[in-house]
Amino acid sequence: MVSRFEHPAGGYKKIFETVEETGEALPATVTGRIPSFLRGALLRLGPGLFEVGDEPFLHLFDGQALMHKFDFNNGQVTYMRKFVKTDAYVRAMTEKRVVITEFGTVAYPDPCKNIFSRFFSYFKGVEVTDNCLVNVYPIGEDYYAVTETNFITKVNTDTLDTLKKVDLMSIVNVNGVTAHPHIERDGTVYNIGNCMGKGASLAYNIVKMPPTQKDKSDCVEKAQVVVQFPSAERFKPSYVHSFGMSENYFVFVETPIKINLLKFLGAWSVRGTQYMDCFESDDMKGTWFHIARKNNPEYIDIKYRTGSMGLFHHINCYEDQGCIIVDLCTWKGPEFVYNFLWLANLRSNWEDVKRNAVRAPHPEVRRYAIPLNVTKEEQGTNLITLNYTTATAVMREDGTIWLEPEVLFSAPYNAFEFPQINYKMCNGRNYTYAYALGLNHFVPDRICKLNVRTKETWVWQEPDSYPSEPLFVQTPDSTDEDDGVLLSIVVAPASVRPTYMLILNAKDLSEIARAEVDIITPVTFHGMYKP
Repeated sequence: MVSRFEHPAGGYKKIFETVEETGEALPATVTGRIPSFLRGALLRLGPGLFEVGDEPFLHLFDGQALMHKFDFNNGQVTYMRKFVKTDAYVRAMTEKRVVITEFGTVAYPDPCKNIFSRFFSYFKGVEVTDNCLVNVYPIGEDYYAVTETNFITKVNTDTLDTLKKVDLMSIVNVNGVTAHPHIERDGTVYNIGNCMGKGASLAYNIVKMPPTQKDKSDCVEKAQVVVQFPSAERFKPSYVHSFGMSENYFVFVETPIKINLLKFLGAWSVRGTQYMDCFESDDMKGTWFHIARKNNPEYIDIKYRTGSMGLFHHINCYEDQGCIIVDLCTWKGPEFVYNFLWLANLRSNWEDVKRNAVRAPHPEVRRYAIPLNVTKEEQGTNLITLNYTTATAVMREDGTIWLEPEVLFSAPYNAFEFPQINYKMCNGRNYTYAYALGLNHFVPDRICKLNVRTKETWVWQEPDSYPSEPLFVQTPDSTDEDDGVLLSIVVAPASVRPTYMLILNAKDLSEIARAEVDIITPVTFHGMYKP
């Protein structure tokens, strides 16, 4: 799955440039044949505005949220996009400056205000952004564009209009939630976020939102905490990007990438501070695995530990013979990966991009095995008896269980990231295939497939082409796990029509069709196929 191409022309820089809305839907030119079962829409979120007036956004996660939609209709495809009209976006466009502090960009007080009003604005606190550029997903019959703060934004997925801003802190005890919920087959939504727990300590809450209600009432308003995980450090919660869910358990991986709460609170009143300043990493602290029962929610107080790692995306987890198998896209090294995602780095010339990536953590796809039934008498022995994994779990004298992973894929500077599976069939269940975006020194340049049992791999790649996270859509009524298609938005800046929707056969990553439009699109992070 290693990239076959270099990128000396620097075409990847184009995916980090500001674009405009399309207004009306644009017809796409189709090559090949669109599968007849594709009759819905691919929805994607990412940054689309990288500067306001003379003020640039500095980090990959700062640009203002742009929602994209490819519509499938009887073999024809159209494309449209609109900015999500968040407070962050509307006020920035009105005042022609950065008004709300983003992940890596500070909002300064209006320079036109007098010295007294500027002084007092420092002490009102920095507003939390609602810039929902990361993902979109359904809650009940509604759809929400999201980031990782306490704000989610209700959107109309037909028109891409912005409908309503919702503050989750006013509903449930979380300071924010991830952009990676788990959604049950009946529509129940689970998510995780940090909170103030017992004894004035930080903790992490699993939040549950019910499926569509018979009386059509708002499912978000019915959100409730179902179980709480403790924090390894009282005032330094870990950065949480996703979590795992098997059929009967929640899995939370607490990494040593910490949010320094004192720095974070200081960022609300000190000029020149943004969220990126509040992260710190201590390689000596290691990583904690936490599990909780799902159906009769209860935290299981067994101390599972492993070495330090960075983690953003869970691939899948499932139960087998008294264990939970947990597959992860990890980063090995003391640095925080987000330190390498400043736009200045990503827009560098190719040799500089490679030079920067050499200092970054090493990406690895790992499999961990967590034993559920343990006793003190089993000290010093491997508690994992599964014959298909080399992952181990050994109880130490202090009662902690030390986990060592099996590496499913590893190659220098080549990441298997933004993973996807046949979610409907396999989430929380034993599975075989994972799909992902291949990062070449952080440049997205291929689509990958991994057999997690045999480690066999497949790759789709074309020169000077930059795809997005591949989303799996199952062929109706199929029984094979990989019987379906992958959908990805590809940017090919040098082409006559520089953006296309790529449709691949999920079995072998061969091309089925593409639908090209004659405008360029910026990078997108996550999204969904809406049938």
